[in-house]
Amino acid sequence: METEKPPTPDLYFDTIFAFQRSAALKAAIDVDLFTAIAGGARTPKDLAAACRIPERSARILADYLTIAGFVVKSNGTYTLTPDTVAFLTKTSPTYLGGTAEFLYSSEVLERVKTLSDTVRQGKPALNMVAGEDPAWVHFARAMVPMMMPAAHAIADLIDASAGQPMRVLDIAAGHGIFGIVIAQRNPKAEIVAADWPSVLAVASEHAGAMGVASRHHQLPGDAFKTDFGTGFDVALVTNFLHHFDRQTCVGFLRKTARALKKGGRVAVLEFVPNDDRITPPMAARFSLTMLTNTDGGDAYTFRELSEMLTEAGFSQVTQHPLQGPETVLIATT
Repeated sequence: METEKPPTPDLYFDTIFAFQRSAALKAAIDVDLFTAIAGGARTPKDLAAACRIPERSARILADYLTIAGFVVKSNGTYTLTPDTVAFLTKTSPTYLGGTAEFLYSSEVLERVKTLSDTVRQGKPALNMVAGEDPAWVHFARAMVPMMMPAAHAIADLIDASAGQPMRVLDIAAGHGIFGIVIAQRNPKAEIVAADWPSVLAVASEHAGAMGVASRHHQLPGDAFKTDFGTGFDVALVTNFLHHFDRQTCVGFLRKTARALKKGGRVAVLEFVPNDDRITPPMAARFSLTMLTNTDGGDAYTFRELSEMLTEAGFSQVTQHPLQGPETVLIATT
């Protein structure tokens, strides 16, 4: 007969000290520890020299990151896991370290620190989408690497490379990368990016750097109040709906549908949990991020999003899970 294991506080301590894990990762990014290891600095002494930090700091940080799973230690030397090489070394084209500037920013952390109050009240003291929050400028500058795979996936799904004239409405464009990639793929695509003026300034910088500035146009203002116009072939609603309650989302999708020509398509990018709301983990956990930051936002299931789109006048809703935590939905007017 198998003996039942006694209770253990391990999960409690692992979780209550989880802030150390994210802080250690941010510190390693800041001192380029992973890039140094990839470049051949394999001992605490070598890491100290490469990162310009004390040897004690190098050893303790590298050991902690070994425990956390980012680094492998053998016979006193350090190497990187394949995931760490791909996403945390600056020489990698898929480097994600820059996103830490937003994900670990004071704007994000302060809201997490007051989560108990938010849980009691049902909403945060400051709704992140109540107005032109400066956090969105920070977001726009930091998040391009994380969003680039999704941008290419959306361009594939709408067949942006077909070379036909295409008018694209990029709603809450942020960094602008979703529309910019379409413009790069299709030299006949014209992009209208809607967002707050301060955020659009960042998107315009990116459009210029990526060679599509002449076809990337600004539509500044509140996305709920701005007149989008009509006649668009495609509307991009990326990482937007999760900030709002269901009724608000349906109303906004109706407005989006009016901006599209007959047979036009909307591409919605979201964290989409399964109906059980606990799987897959990263998409399901995103609901807590919305509780922390918004008055009524949530991570919606495919069924819920499909119902919203249908109620707003769209049809032929399809889902396209990406390699990562997000899913693209395509629907037609």
